[in-house]
Amino acid sequence: MSSSQISEQVRVRVRTQANNQCGYCRSLQKYVLGILEIDHIIPKAKGGTDDEENLWLACRLCNGYKGTQTHGLDQVTDSNVKLFNPRQQKWSCHFAWTNNDTHIIGLTACGRATVLALQLNNIYAITVRQAWVSAGWHPPEDANG
Repeated sequence: MSSSQISEQVRVRVRTQANNQCGYCRSLQKYVLGILEIDHIIPKAKGGTDDEENLWLACRLCNGYKGTQTHGLDQVTDSNVKLFNPRQQKWSCHFAWTNNDTHIIGLTACGRATVLALQLNNIYAITVRQAWVSAGWHPPEDANG
């Protein structure tokens, strides 16, 4: 079943649970161009399912960079670790904002690997976060943090 075949009821529940916010970079739906996507935390290509427990919201950039990855390199420990699971893990335990709230740093091996694998500090994300900070829209409140 493709993500377009996930029922509207499940989509609404996932959006509500995620507070209309990307589970990785925390971009809010009301500020991003385009619709936040339903992300398979464990990609279907790696055996993941369409069960609600495997679904969360992601912005197009995070979802695209994540692709079929489930693990990433933590450069501090030089180990391959599981990427952040926004459904099961608390964002603020693994990440923090820095550089005037425009950059995300990983606080744990999981966080560092996710920042690198999903390119959470790509130039597009940093540029838009700078504008959001100037407008008083960023960082997001601690709804999923």
